[in-house]
Amino acid sequence: MVRRLVWHVGKVVDVRDETPAARTLVLEVPLWPGHLPGQHVDVRLTAEDGYSTQRSYSIANAEDGSRVELTVQRVEDGEVSPYLTEVVEVGDELELRGPVGGWFVWRPESTAPVLLVAGGSGIVPLMAMIRARRTPVPFRLLYSLRGPDDRFYADELRRPTPGLDITYLYTRSIPDGFPRPPGRLGVADLNTAGWPADFTPDCFLCGPTGFVETAADILQALGHDPKRIKTERFGPSGG
Repeated sequence: MVRRLVWHVGKVVDVRDETPAARTLVLEVPLWPGHLPGQHVDVRLTAEDGYSTQRSYSIANAEDGSRVELTVQRVEDGEVSPYLTEVVEVGDELELRGPVGGWFVWRPESTAPVLLVAGGSGIVPLMAMIRARRTPVPFRLLYSLRGPDDRFYADELRRPTPGLDITYLYTRSIPDGFPRPPGRLGVADLNTAGWPADFTPDCFLCGPTGFVETAADILQALGHDPKRIKTERFGPSGG
């Protein structure tokens, strides 16, 4: 049976800055039906004159009762993201509909190794998968960013987590002493930081369209089963 999606009203109970341009909103959503890591919600804003607009945002947290966390990257000249990252305060209410999506999800009961490949803010749904991990299932994360100041969840990912290996890739600027020069994702990166194809890992790729397509092509060239490569991509949307 297909569950009908309805609009909920969530109250902002906490706000955390992730980067100078990104912010996490923690919402308390009464009657929230729960969600799987990898799903997203639609957020709707309505002006006093009745004008309404909405955008989709990935859920950043593992299922936690009525709590829903959204990490939003500000898009310059956007309609929604500047309001969510610069105006919204604790105590405000937001309309959201979801959870949405059933294909780009990781199910915590799965026992296959997991490869996560994130480009920029594509880390958000993958972070939900990391946070939902409750068993020794081994995870590997390859996180591609413009520079070190763009890292989401920096403190949390800095803490050692057994069974989670993280590799950073920077495309514009690198931290002092970083061994890899700035550059785009390549075959050597996925060959080194990913799982061998014969381990039959579940692969989740999220980020800008070009980044995701490149990563998927490389994984297939390395022998990974296309059926085990799941992708979520984004492009300009108006924010």
